[in-house]
Amino acid sequence: MAKKLVTGVFSKEEIKVLKKMFPNTKTKELAKKLNRKQKSVQARASKLGLKKTTKYLKKMGFSK
Repeated sequence: MAKKLVTGVFSKEEIKVLKKMFPNTKTKELAKKLNRKQKSVQARASKLGLKKTTKYLKKMGFSK
């Protein structure tokens, strides 16, 4: 049986992981690690002002 997704407020530990991993990790993978919806992780990262690094974007083919 699949784990139930966490909802609501992000814990301090989750925010710490998000700040460390978001710039260089696929959002989908990070959402799975945090047991959260991908949109939830993206929204929290945006609220915190986090962005993917240029290096990561180039690697993924999103930047020149």
